[in-house]
Amino acid sequence: MLENIESILRDPCKLDKSRPIIAGVSGGPDSFCLMEVLRQAGYQIIVAHFNHKLREAADLESHAVEQAAARLMIPFVVESAEVSIYAETNSLSVEEAARNLRYRFLFAQAHRLNAQAVAVGHTADDQVETVLMHLIRGTGLAGLKGMSYRTVLPTFDADIPIVRPLLDTWREETIAYCAAHGLKPHYDPSNDSIDFLRNRLRNILIPTLETYNPRFREAIWRTVQSLQADHAVLKEVIDENWDKCLILRDKDYVKLDLACLSNYSVGLQRHIVRRAVESLMPGQETVFSVLERASDFIRDAARVRVNLAGGLTLFREGEALYVATPNAGLPFDHWPQMPAQIDRMGVSVPGRVELSGGWSFSAEKWRLPALAWEQASRNEDLFEVWLDAEGLPDSLELRVRREGDLFEPLGMQGHLQKLSDFFINEKLPPRARGRWPLLCAGEKIIWVPGFRPAESFKLQQSSRRVVYFSLLRPHELN
Repeated sequence: MLENIESILRDPCKLDKSRPIIAGVSGGPDSFCLMEVLRQAGYQIIVAHFNHKLREAADLESHAVEQAAARLMIPFVVESAEVSIYAETNSLSVEEAARNLRYRFLFAQAHRLNAQAVAVGHTADDQVETVLMHLIRGTGLAGLKGMSYRTVLPTFDADIPIVRPLLDTWREETIAYCAAHGLKPHYDPSNDSIDFLRNRLRNILIPTLETYNPRFREAIWRTVQSLQADHAVLKEVIDENWDKCLILRDKDYVKLDLACLSNYSVGLQRHIVRRAVESLMPGQETVFSVLERASDFIRDAARVRVNLAGGLTLFREGEALYVATPNAGLPFDHWPQMPAQIDRMGVSVPGRVELSGGWSFSAEKWRLPALAWEQASRNEDLFEVWLDAEGLPDSLELRVRREGDLFEPLGMQGHLQKLSDFFINEKLPPRARGRWPLLCAGEKIIWVPGFRPAESFKLQQSSRRVVYFSLLRPHELN
């Protein structure tokens, strides 16, 4: 498969010969093959080696890679760390700790040296092993499609891609290539250790499966090619519908259109939630049980909040669905709120006062009661109201709610209700209630903007004095 390597480097890997590439070289046949393939193809490469300090021979292997790079006149950078200590400190497996430290080093060098990409020597064998690992742990199409020639790993870098030019090349081919080009890779004895899952797959499971199908690895490889094409189609669908239901995205939250999302199939809902999680926590593994919990929550309108992966929560506010980090500063600008540190403000008629987030409260007298009645009868904007001014005092105020507040909602024949119960019934999100502006005459609440006026002050066809109140949204102001 190395016959097609130049087109792979040029097209799916999208590499440019005018810019350098960081080549991660461990010293084994795969990485030595990668180094030589890139050099032979005329790319500017910088060999980067990470010494994991896990074996006695680690320093000798590091020196061997440095000598090989020097012999070929290729720039060389190296770094080392005590992986076992890092793993214990961060409660990681040795495999995961080694990968984290190695990739952190490779991408740091890519930034420092202005490289276009980090290249690694993953082969077709690695692809088969990776897919089996995902299958054993439980996965969807995203896991079964395996690795790609070129991808971005936001956990390590949001801009510089990682490329895998040897994904179609079997390990036996890299060994033969090294022999043909005079390269002497070292043998890593840890590859025989069954302490690591990947090694157990390589040395026990795959040989067992090959007794059922001698070409088992090739069968998995062909399946991966098919699933990658299927996933590309699925991604187009996800991209299109993500754009339709995304309202706002911030570093700490994703806001989605709940009505839009509710119309999607369960499978598409799960993919949209997965994307929201990954946009907030790149690299976070979103297992099926989490996605199932999310889709169940979307269908159950009675539920308000559910926990997702990595400390994220999924919750609804009206027609919005949020995926948010624990300390996310969620937006208030789509609600009217009293200004910070101000609990009450006098209102004159006519007059205008400024609220938080660019909202504005306006009051004016209407001289034509018949026109006011006509306008009010057709009005559907709950942030506008015409009231009978006959019983209104000259002094009005906007204020925040108080403990024990009672309200006489329009349509309840003068029945008083706790304001807290009214907010609950109207499904006003809890975080919006504390500083929601209330128009008051003395102790009486005469209008809860966005909801209802008080029954006692409602406009009637017989009203002779009319006052008009409105809350102007930020985009409505001149």
